[in-house]
Amino acid sequence: MYKKDLQADILAIGAHSDDVEIGMGGTLAKWIGEGMSAVICDLTKAEMSSNGTPENRLKEADAAAAILGVKKRMNLDLGDRKLSADQHSIEQVVRMVRAVKPKMIFSPYYEDRHPDHMHAANIVIEAVFSARIRKYETEQPAHKAAHYHYMINGIHKPDFVVDVTDVHEQKVRSLSAYKSQFTPENGVQTPLTDGYIETVIARDRVFGKEVEVKMAEGFKSDKPLLINKGFGI
Repeated sequence: MYKKDLQADILAIGAHSDDVEIGMGGTLAKWIGEGMSAVICDLTKAEMSSNGTPENRLKEADAAAAILGVKKRMNLDLGDRKLSADQHSIEQVVRMVRAVKPKMIFSPYYEDRHPDHMHAANIVIEAVFSARIRKYETEQPAHKAAHYHYMINGIHKPDFVVDVTDVHEQKVRSLSAYKSQFTPENGVQTPLTDGYIETVIARDRVFGKEVEVKMAEGFKSDKPLLINKGFGI
């Protein structure tokens, strides 16, 4: 099902295209610029979106991924507003994890106003656990990876942040690729059309101030962070 060249250091998973860019577009741009590779996997085609079409959204998603330098973007088409942590969905994500073989996996934080983001988080939590179990059969080797959460709509106290000051303009350009969502012509008003990108920028600025940099993205971890090497303060 998946080609060998899909392997990457980072697997970033979202319920809809634009989720990953909102929460961690800067981090992807930064780490890719430092030599890491990344794959984005969207769980749905966002076919229930008030503005745009699934076909146009896929084109925008590819354009946004290219701006960030992402290696590959995949879509599992699990059904917008139909996401749940059922066995089919979990297995599809397990297959993706085992194909990409990432060092780190990112998914939405489960405290979010959009139910699809919460369901996506639960699917990935289940899949990350199952992917490491040898007897969970998908005809692929088991794979273990660290798992963290990025934020989409919420503003939560992060467990760690990444300085994205130098690549923030790149993040904003990737978000701006989603014209059908943030600046639609003749579209209907939604939370995304009401200064949403400006809100994301403001959140990144707030997280940056917490660590005395201009812009930062915040992440949550379900486990304590293990630090093996000393680092400068």
